[in-house]
Amino acid sequence: MVDHNLTDYELTGTQNMDKIRLGLIGVGSVVREIYQHLYFRSEYSHLLSIEAVAELDEHGLTTFCDENGIARQRRFTDYQAMLDTVELDAVQINTPDAFHRVPTIHALERGLDVMVPKPLADKTGDARAMIEAAQLHGRLIGVDFHKREDPRIKEVAARYQSGAYGNFQSATWYMLDKLSVADPNHEPRFFATPDFAEKNSPISFLTVHMADAFMHIVRLQPVAVRATGWKQKLPSLTPIRVDGYDLCDVEVLFENGGVAHIVTGWALPNTAHATTVQNSRIICTDGLVDLGLDRPGVHEIVAEGILERNPLFRNFTADGTVSGYGMSSPGQIYQRFLQNRNGQLDEARRQALMSPFELGFYATVVCEAAERSLDEGVAIAEGVTRGSEIRVDNLVNAVSS
Repeated sequence: MVDHNLTDYELTGTQNMDKIRLGLIGVGSVVREIYQHLYFRSEYSHLLSIEAVAELDEHGLTTFCDENGIARQRRFTDYQAMLDTVELDAVQINTPDAFHRVPTIHALERGLDVMVPKPLADKTGDARAMIEAAQLHGRLIGVDFHKREDPRIKEVAARYQSGAYGNFQSATWYMLDKLSVADPNHEPRFFATPDFAEKNSPISFLTVHMADAFMHIVRLQPVAVRATGWKQKLPSLTPIRVDGYDLCDVEVLFENGGVAHIVTGWALPNTAHATTVQNSRIICTDGLVDLGLDRPGVHEIVAEGILERNPLFRNFTADGTVSGYGMSSPGQIYQRFLQNRNGQLDEARRQALMSPFELGFYATVVCEAAERSLDEGVAIAEGVTRGSEIRVDNLVNAVSS
């Protein structure tokens, strides 16, 4: 019989935590645009105590910490020094995708849970190593694929998995950005470096969103990937030309024989009604569904032009609180971290949270296969590369061996 007069400590053997002591590795653009609101002005802020910050850019470090009251002795330019110095429960790693692996594994080895913005990693081998490290050290990784929490995608996922549409056969997803996102000649620059679009293809930056959202709906594993890429607009820019892809069409064959085309790019005219124009159609044996992602709900005619705003993703209320699925997606990850540390997650739930689908492992696989497809491709017209077919099992097995 349970003695209801016992404390949480006496019942569980540990102090019941009410906050995650969080360290931040990186406070660049993704933090300025999204996560600073989560940390300090969302319904999840009471779950988080920002204990320390590590950031290579000293100006960015100082600005963020001054604005948010982070003590000087809790500011680091070396994340390992932060991990060695400050008592933490978790870290959020806001580095570029290619640099997720090393700090993640270092944090897991110290007994910390780790949250990363999508994707888990940009390479299959890195993703696998991170998952294996979490399993070895008994910790959790959370990956913020925020599109999963878009209520439209959640609804379609539930209906598809209930059998409402039958079996998936063919789909088209697209996610297209204004040229200003990739154009180093645009003032002000959307991103800081002139070679951004050379180092980051539409596949690594955009396809990963749509690939994960689609696989979250249909729960099917990819078996083969082939990409076509266009380098026609970006190389024509002046005075700074960009040796990068304007547009990529990634064709994914799934285990049930269904095929999805995921089209992403950043060469829309800057007069487009939104920074990102996106949509999807999924055709199945018993019907089709259009997701209508291009019309998020607020259509404005203002001095700057005709604009679409997406309050579903990030909604600023009069009292300063920020809500929307851009907050709820990472916020729920931290809720699960807290539940786990308080002994409130059973083993089956823990295993589900660490499954390949939950961690977006196959989104990493699809994007790496697509990049490899273009690397091995041939020119079929001026500025157009037709990639080779990449078998997913070959890619995954090569990492495993």
